[in-house]
Amino acid sequence: MLTALRKTFWRAQGHYAGTLGGQPFLLDPQHTSFWRKCTAGMWEPETFAVLDDQLDGTRDYIDIGAWIGPTVLYAARRARHVWAFEPDREAYRALAWNLALNEIENVSPFSVAISGETGIARMASFRGEPGDSMTSLLNPGGTGAMDVLTLDWSVFEGAADLSNVGLVKMDIEGAEFGVLPRLVPWLQAAKPSLYLSTHAPYLPEAERQAALEQLADMLAFYPNIRDVKTGTTGRPALTGPRALEKFPSFLLTT
Repeated sequence: MLTALRKTFWRAQGHYAGTLGGQPFLLDPQHTSFWRKCTAGMWEPETFAVLDDQLDGTRDYIDIGAWIGPTVLYAARRARHVWAFEPDREAYRALAWNLALNEIENVSPFSVAISGETGIARMASFRGEPGDSMTSLLNPGGTGAMDVLTLDWSVFEGAADLSNVGLVKMDIEGAEFGVLPRLVPWLQAAKPSLYLSTHAPYLPEAERQAALEQLADMLAFYPNIRDVKTGTTGRPALTGPRALEKFPSFLLTT
């Protein structure tokens, strides 16, 4: 539980009173321009719609690539419990700040990167600024690179009770192509809905189509696939021109 002293400390740092998906929150003042965008309904309204549709107070939620917390904060009010992963130390600091500002107790946040193995890796933002939402394991030599702890999915799965997970979100700036294979056996057995953002443009151009095709093959056990922005459905949504050239998000359900 948050102590009164901790609550006082975080609130003393200031806050921005905004909304996420129409719900009021106290938000860290270091990202005011982003929170204003959210408050105006201009940041991924389709994502909040997915969370509304897929979460309720009886199911749990896993957020892999939590960033500063817009989806975590919103999901915390709709899910029974939230598991959140954000390895970028600057983003994680803001995530912890936002959880404290709103006195949220049903979130387990971890400053680690879900990966294929447990260890230490380097990552950096493709834009060059730590904490800016574009930090990726695919860019270990970039400006501002940092060492982060990686956690093998199988270790987390073995340690946590994931029997009640209804939705998994993965938005990890291109690392999904390497991480998803580790999750597939569990996804296939547990069959939670999957909200997946793909980042093929971060791969070498000659490898993009094959990577998307492989991803589609791995996730073929999901009969329903939809690009949440365009409404395109089925395998073509995952492997078509938009997925090759942009950063779309897909909802996969059974």
